Amino acid sequence: SSRAVVTLGGMRQFDTPNISDSMSKISDKLVMRALESSDHEKGFLPLLAQLTKAPEIPREKWNDIFNRMRNSGSYFTVVVENIEERRIVATATLLTEHKFLRGGGLAGHIEDVVVDASLRGKNVGAKLMAALQDIGKKLGCYKVILDCSEDNVKFYERCGFQKKEVQMAIYFPENAKL
Repeated sequence: SSRAVVTLGGMRQFDTPNISDSMSKISDKLVMRALESSDHEKGFLPLLAQLTKAPEIPREKWNDIFNRMRNSGSYFTVVVENIEERRIVATATLLTEHKFLRGGGLAGHIEDVVVDASLRGKNVGAKLMAALQDIGKKLGCYKVILDCSEDNVKFYERCGFQKKEVQMAIYFPENAKL
């Protein structure tokens, strides 16, 4: 049985058509596409571990998280796969937020951006950012924002972002999974 998927602006999250054809092929062996359930076996979590704590999780839990994200209608996770190695080498996620501001506008938030250490400085991250900006624009977002370390400011400025405001955070260790 097929499950209905919530859509935004006529587009379904996790569907490859969200990425322009001109952006999907990065090189002969690198292809950008939407996250798939099978990416669990293609090194998605070890890639995220290059960014922060991302321990291996059982396939059943992966499926649960994947399905919740897919069915929410608010997550657009893009990956870059090395098709020769069948390995995920870059990823980033655009989350959308409905606002009462701006006449009920939609804001995009970019999260969990990571490019494998072996590919940094080779324009893969910039192509990921361009794809997420394109998706955000097509969805009708009036802005797309992200938080980053000071070390990454210049990279994001080259991708068209402007330094603005200040990020604040509070962590609840009792709720941390790790």
